[in-house]
Amino acid sequence: MKKITLSVMTLFMLLSFIPTQLKAETNSTSIAKTKAVESAEANAMIARINEIKAMDKSQMSSQEKKQLRKEVRTLKTNLAQIGGGIYLSIGAIIVILLLLILLL
Repeated sequence: MKKITLSVMTLFMLLSFIPTQLKAETNSTSIAKTKAVESAEANAMIARINEIKAMDKSQMSSQEKKQLRKEVRTLKTNLAQIGGGIYLSIGAIIVILLLLILLL
């Protein structure tokens, strides 16, 4: 039991010293403006992806299809960058699993 407690305490100490990235914004109105611009850009990208999906690709050459696939990939990566998301590190997942095991 002492080994488990010691290892859990060591794990918490190691995870507490991991630096996190912070973004400091000086003006709150610029945040609202960028979110509106990003959402407008995101809506335009989603509309373009839907337009490409609705196209009849049977008459296109392989080169044109390749360009469309490349465009869709770039649009999806841009949407992923705009959307952000929640990312969990492996250490955080381990801590969550340990807490669930210990509490249940």
